[in-house]
Amino acid sequence: MNKVEPIRNPKKIAQIKNLLKAKDDPRDYLLFTLGINFALRIQDLLSLKVKDVLEVEDGKIKLKEYVYLRERKTGKQKRIRINQSAREALEHYFSRVGEVDPEDYLFRSHRSDKPLDRSRAYRLVREWTEAVGLTQGRYGTHSLRKTWGYQARKQGVPIELIMEKLGHSSPSVTKRYIGITDDEIEDVENHVNL
Repeated sequence: MNKVEPIRNPKKIAQIKNLLKAKDDPRDYLLFTLGINFALRIQDLLSLKVKDVLEVEDGKIKLKEYVYLRERKTGKQKRIRINQSAREALEHYFSRVGEVDPEDYLFRSHRSDKPLDRSRAYRLVREWTEAVGLTQGRYGTHSLRKTWGYQARKQGVPIELIMEKLGHSSPSVTKRYIGITDDEIEDVENHVNL
């Protein structure tokens, strides 16, 4: 499998979200938004069902606070907070799709009741990145997960917390994973003048 990179430019992230939100089908907007906010591997993301994000309380359907799942790769139990961006994307999705079955997959294939498959999700991510002019570099489904790690680091989140969120074994794995570039090192060298 070829290495992919995170989406580094926050403006490009916003452009993709705007492009997808304007489409008739809210699935892709939800996939992108949850992908970059949940930082899950694509198989775990695609396996999410309606019941993972909705609950019935006092006879009313509402969004849950957390998503709970067991990661396929590691077998570890994960708890993921549904943050504001994810919440808005879920509200947009459910307002557009109408009545849903709790057993439905969030990211259903348009051809069946099964979830979207990895290869189709990969092609979608490639289409989205190309549509906003991200033609230099490699992008794919893992770019969604990497984007969360990269953007968290750029916002000052300690590498140890990013490492924990991504389930990595060491900070060095996380640094390599999120793609710290030579340009970033040079920027730090220019910025830190002791």
